[in-house]
Amino acid sequence: MTVENLVILLEEPSAKKMLDVVVPKILPPGISHRCIPFQGKSDLEKNISLKIRAWQKPNSVFLVMRDQDSGDCKLVKKKLLEECENSRRPKKDYLVRIACHELESFYLGDLDAVRKAGFNINLSKKIKNPDEKSNAAEMLSKITGGEYQKIQGSAAIAPFLKLDGSNQSTSFNMLISGIRKIVGLP
Repeated sequence: MTVENLVILLEEPSAKKMLDVVVPKILPPGISHRCIPFQGKSDLEKNISLKIRAWQKPNSVFLVMRDQDSGDCKLVKKKLLEECENSRRPKKDYLVRIACHELESFYLGDLDAVRKAGFNINLSKKIKNPDEKSNAAEMLSKITGGEYQKIQGSAAIAPFLKLDGSNQSTSFNMLISGIRKIVGLP
């Protein structure tokens, strides 16, 4: 199958703001994307299989992305994969990625992007292993002097995120490589 559509199922609007900017930078011409945010984790989880099963556009693949939050990453991913399997689509048509611990870990992993977005950061060094920070949103708010707000912050930072694997967030780099993989890019 030649992929023509990437459908991204998300738990929240702030992830959509970020991905609507990042994904077009990755996708080649001829592949469109659509981000569908849900109203939190439980809404996402209960609707995954139905949304994927009911999708009518041919040559579509699916990416499900959710924050780990305080859950066990492997168990969260397993549950989401089970929901995808319930859609009765082939395994090659879907992929699950977890933001460890939360979306803001991606931004902590690329503080240059945060600075370029206009946030004053009172931190001079990189944050190593931002995926291990269970309070990434709180940390980001703190180091920006309370300026960071989820939706507006995601929209502002997204254009400046580096997609070359240099982000300190492994889960962000896995997301980017996963998008490339599911649409058939090297």
